[in-house]
Amino acid sequence: MSAEIIAIVVSAAGVVVTLGASMFAGFAWILRRIDDRGDAVEGKLGVRIDAVEEKLGARIDAVEDKLSARIDALDIRLSARIDGVEEKLGARIDALTGEVTGVKIAVARLEGPPRHLVTASR
Repeated sequence: MSAEIIAIVVSAAGVVVTLGASMFAGFAWILRRIDDRGDAVEGKLGVRIDAVEEKLGARIDAVEDKLSARIDALDIRLSARIDGVEEKLGARIDALTGEVTGVKIAVARLEGPPRHLVTASR
């Protein structure tokens, strides 16, 4: 082999090694930048997500408190109305019970056997 061919092969190998090393270094630099930005973005997003979660938690708690208060108020109102209706129905049932007893006695007198203590006037 001549010296020129050896020089060409050595210089080609040098170019390939230099390009490979520079590409590897460039790729490593890009990965490091992506990781640095990813960590920064992740930190910022983590803070924002935590703030939004805290705000939403407070809003949910406030809505839950309002709904609980309204439900309790409605429960009191409905209980009072139900108690009133129950009293009215109880009074009506008691009145009907007395009337039904009177009707039963009247029907028994009409359909029952003749009285033993009272003499018939026929």
